Amino acid sequence: MEKRKLGPDGLEVSALGLGCMGLTFGYGPATDATEATRLIRAAVDLGVTFFDSAEAYGEANETLVGRALAPVRHQVMIATKFGFQEGSSTKGLDSSPARIRLVAEQSLKRMGTDRIDLFYQHRPDPNVPIEDVAGTVRDLIAEGKVKHFGLSEAGADTIRRAHAVQPVTALQSEYSLWWRQPEQEIMPLLAELGIGFVPFSPLGRGFLTGKIDENTQFDKSDFRNIVPRFTPEARKANQALVALLSSIAQSKNATPAQIALAWLLAQKPWIAPIPGTTKLHRLEENLGAAKLELSADDLAQIEAAAASITVQGDRYPAHLQQHVGR
Repeated sequence: MEKRKLGPDGLEVSALGLGCMGLTFGYGPATDATEATRLIRAAVDLGVTFFDSAEAYGEANETLVGRALAPVRHQVMIATKFGFQEGSSTKGLDSSPARIRLVAEQSLKRMGTDRIDLFYQHRPDPNVPIEDVAGTVRDLIAEGKVKHFGLSEAGADTIRRAHAVQPVTALQSEYSLWWRQPEQEIMPLLAELGIGFVPFSPLGRGFLTGKIDENTQFDKSDFRNIVPRFTPEARKANQALVALLSSIAQSKNATPAQIALAWLLAQKPWIAPIPGTTKLHRLEENLGAAKLELSADDLAQIEAAAASITVQGDRYPAHLQQHVGR
């Protein structure tokens, strides 16, 4: 698979990574550990070198990722995150220097590795100056425990201030054909500062695959049950975007998911999306997007058609929306 370089130090990763959150967290019951390990190793065999975890996804997630990648640790880059009280996204933010250090030590132990390749602040913490956060990660880099510094869902001012203390390698935020706000202020800033972009939910939390409609029932523990964009009414209204992707996919002998991912890859050479899945056939489908070439005419057609579609529903409930874009 094509490699891409992120950030001023040129962190090299596969053009498409694997978001591992859904293997243990957020989208219903955890995947069987044996099956999850098989999926991660299949991703490696298919050329993926970039794997994304977080303390907030539960101890099992980092443990799973670390064990699955142990035999090929020298070939891959593992990203994880800090930033919540007691590692729980329901208990509030905590990016205090002491907490960052503790999370780093715990993550290294759980993953059975000697370094964290990319260490993100999971969400900006208004109670801790970003300069203190960046300075703490800078020290961890000097100690060899961390290789690169990242931010997730940070606003432009936070990114600029952090970058002045410790160069930011990558910003991880939601970006896809149904959430394009980063294009307004964030992406020009990333281009200016030479920071890479790692879009999460590049398939709209599964919606852009075309496999979800207003009648789809989610598991009771599925995060999407509380997302305004996933109410039955919003899902019905947003089918227009799926229809657009489906029509283009037919002409390309591809799937809607592959068109959505290929569109992202075509936006900038320093973008490396991290679609997640629990199924091998979906993994193979997603990675097929890396081989799909969209011409200038294809991209113009998508742009023109997408401009006429207004996506319905907020991407987060109000209590979570307040933590993004600071």
